[in-house]
Amino acid sequence: MFLSKRWFKQALANIENAKSMQDRRKKLTVRQMIDRLSIDDQTSEPYYKQLIRHIEQLIESGEIVHGLGLPSERDLAQALNLSRTTVKRCYDELRSVGLLNAHGRGGTSVNNPEPFANSLAKITSFSEEIQALGKSASTKLESIDIWLDKTVASIFQLPADVSFLRVVRLHLADGVPINREVAWYEVSAVPALQNWDATGSVYQFLQEVCKVSLGWAEQSIEAMPSSDVESKLFGFKASSPCLFLKRRTYGVDSKLIEYVETTCRGDAYAYQVKLGF
Repeated sequence: MFLSKRWFKQALANIENAKSMQDRRKKLTVRQMIDRLSIDDQTSEPYYKQLIRHIEQLIESGEIVHGLGLPSERDLAQALNLSRTTVKRCYDELRSVGLLNAHGRGGTSVNNPEPFANSLAKITSFSEEIQALGKSASTKLESIDIWLDKTVASIFQLPADVSFLRVVRLHLADGVPINREVAWYEVSAVPALQNWDATGSVYQFLQEVCKVSLGWAEQSIEAMPSSDVESKLFGFKASSPCLFLKRRTYGVDSKLIEYVETTCRGDAYAYQVKLGF
């Protein structure tokens, strides 16, 4: 990875500033949260949609945080003088977009992801990163197909008519979408990859099944807003800050094996790096 120490120091400073600002936000108790969930009888907007809107705003502002237990459907319905069905519909819709978690008898809690630290010193699979943090990693395959792409061919320094395997996956931590990854591989270099089920570590599959000896990788990181597709997948109401990673993975013979573009939700990532002098 070829990024300057000055860039790293500035990135770390930005992360610390963001954390400091987040820590200074006023966190609401459950009682205060209920008081903020006012229902307007003078509007045509359904009650459950009003509740959804209010809870989303409190999560986005950081006033109610990851892991906070919410009132039961019955308790919230009584507190707001609503039917339990109304509250249940609100909670169900928020669960469907990953903002709330259901824990059986443990109730319902906020599922807004906590930022997790990721080292820049070593390339690891998403599953390894998440499992090391004690979280549950999962993947949803969007597509896996053969592509002809002049831009990608130029990155691999190959003719424009060379075929590439394009794999698009959505990665989740504890059921919450964390990043969307688009990866390209030259078909003729790793033909067995066409039989991969797109679960688990692609690096393990490349080494064990495709018999590729991985050597090193270079990666760039930049800030960018989420696209319409990514905003929908991440549950954002509008385009929001994300980290955009571009990685090139090489074999021990310095042949390019993989080119990846990953969009990471900005509220879930914090990168760490050890600096020397």
